[in-house]
Amino acid sequence: MNIYVGNLPYSVTDGDLRDAFAEFGNVDAVNLITDKFSGESKGFGFVEMGNNSEADAAIKALNGSDFKGRNITVNQAKPKSDRPRGGGGRRW
Repeated sequence: MNIYVGNLPYSVTDGDLRDAFAEFGNVDAVNLITDKFSGESKGFGFVEMGNNSEADAAIKALNGSDFKGRNITVNQAKPKSDRPRGGGGRRW
């Protein structure tokens, strides 16, 4: 299961996130999203866990919890096609 993790402190590393989720089961992959120009964290990322029951336990336990000083958002990631397109920019 692919899990979205948001509202992360910018100082969090892949290892920090992996350690937090490893308490609930095997973590297959961690992907912190970074700015392509500065390389700095954007404050969210994704964790991939192969076992859905372990992933569900992690989501229930970690959603809304304090993680290094911030209350994080944890839920099942939505496929790219299900997300609304961005926008907000002016188009001429």
